[in-house]
Amino acid sequence: MRQVKLNNHISGKFNIELENLRNSVLTMGGEVEQQMVDTLRAIKENNAGLAEKVVLNDLKINAMEVQIDEECMRIIAKRHPTATDLRLVLTIAKATTDIERIGDEIERIAKLVTKHNLPVSETIKSSMLSIGEHVVAMMRGTFNAFARQDEQAALNVYEQDNRIDRQYKSLLSYTSQEMRQYPELMEDWLEILWALRSLERVGDRCKNICEYVVYLAGGSDVRHASIESMQQKIDDLAQ
Repeated sequence: MRQVKLNNHISGKFNIELENLRNSVLTMGGEVEQQMVDTLRAIKENNAGLAEKVVLNDLKINAMEVQIDEECMRIIAKRHPTATDLRLVLTIAKATTDIERIGDEIERIAKLVTKHNLPVSETIKSSMLSIGEHVVAMMRGTFNAFARQDEQAALNVYEQDNRIDRQYKSLLSYTSQEMRQYPELMEDWLEILWALRSLERVGDRCKNICEYVVYLAGGSDVRHASIESMQQKIDDLAQ
């Protein structure tokens, strides 16, 4: 495992600013992770009050994105960062966008509970919760990889999305069968399908952040690359 260390600056204040910026992203990540945990609990308990809390708390996440973006712009304008410092600021700017989008996806899932549109089928509900638990694990691994700036850990998390995709496709197939049996509930089914899609999209957003971690740690842009290509680039950088 290779970690990136911040440059030793003449200005100690600059070091503090970068560390605070990094910690702000981790705080934001912790918030959306808790949002997902609360949403899964709301689904399990059919707790509309808790789901409403998740929906309202998305405003806080939006505000955090704006604040972090403003700080990134201020640092670029005032400090003119270079090398690893510039990569850190750029990575944070990109990551916060994906984290905010994760919050939006979670909000959509929580609205299933607030609108009383939870699936009647216990099979669909339990499958949603199972996928959700894997999503939480992927989120946690993503933010841990970012905290350690560990590209190998990021790659390991990246690969977890394959399992989520398989579960999602299987659940979609089962849900389509249920839809044919109860076509009169089509409006509710559409809400459920959007929520299922949001679960899958959270995994995709985590993959994006993992790609940013690889860029931050080694300066290699692995977007749109295969897992094998990503691993090869990481191995090359480690030599």
